[in-house]
Amino acid sequence: MSPDEYCQQKAVQSGSSFYYSFLFLPAERRRAITALYAFCREVDDTVDECTDVTIARNKLVWWRREIQSMLDDKPTHPVTKALQPHMAPYALDGKHLQAIIDGMEMDLNQTRYLDYAGLKQYCWHVASVVGILSASIFGVTRPETLQYAEKLGLAFQLTNIIRDVGEDARKGRVYLPVSELQQFNVTAADILNARHSENFEKLMRFQADRAQAMYDEAFALLPAADRRAQRPGLMMAAIYRALLNEIERDGFHVLQQKISLTPIRKLWLAWKTYIRG
Repeated sequence: MSPDEYCQQKAVQSGSSFYYSFLFLPAERRRAITALYAFCREVDDTVDECTDVTIARNKLVWWRREIQSMLDDKPTHPVTKALQPHMAPYALDGKHLQAIIDGMEMDLNQTRYLDYAGLKQYCWHVASVVGILSASIFGVTRPETLQYAEKLGLAFQLTNIIRDVGEDARKGRVYLPVSELQQFNVTAADILNARHSENFEKLMRFQADRAQAMYDEAFALLPAADRRAQRPGLMMAAIYRALLNEIERDGFHVLQQKISLTPIRKLWLAWKTYIRG
């Protein structure tokens, strides 16, 4: 199996919404974004699938060294071998890859965030940086496009947090800021014990309104000159926003179930966004 095939398999197996937007890219950019996505999956799985924190930390240390080896033209892992040829052509910064690892390490260090400022910093590492790297691969001619990508990544992560409240709680994690739990009179114990309530719905409405506003802020930053090149990100946004709308219509019953869109609907949303340009 070649490095590109390894990354392709990683992307397909994930079933992620991101995969559907990759299908519409030219071959070279598709290989680049697939390699980047595979890297994100590898380091994320290091934290999510490893039950021993010490082993997870050691694996992240290994990935840090592997990124440096890739930058020194000595990659050893299939993902870094696939990603390395695209670093220079798309102006990808190794510091951003290290920042993603920083975000994964944050999951090993804390399971709560006191306020939105702290949560936003976490989201920058695990999502906004990915948005910046992805936008660079799609094609950037204006600096505002990277600002758009940074905000769009934040919107994606806020949507993920809303969708995964119950799943994260079963892992002992509560990403909803403590200050906002207190504001809506919801306790961490309510989240951990999957107690749906009117106050919980109000809390989640607050979270959804912020995510929706972030999508609007991101779109407002995208210059017309780069809109066509950035269609893959807009496809992802169409899918993620449809998911957020679905969660809202369902009354935020996310503590005991994970709401998702069907593959056919994701593909249709991606195609519709592509056609509209």
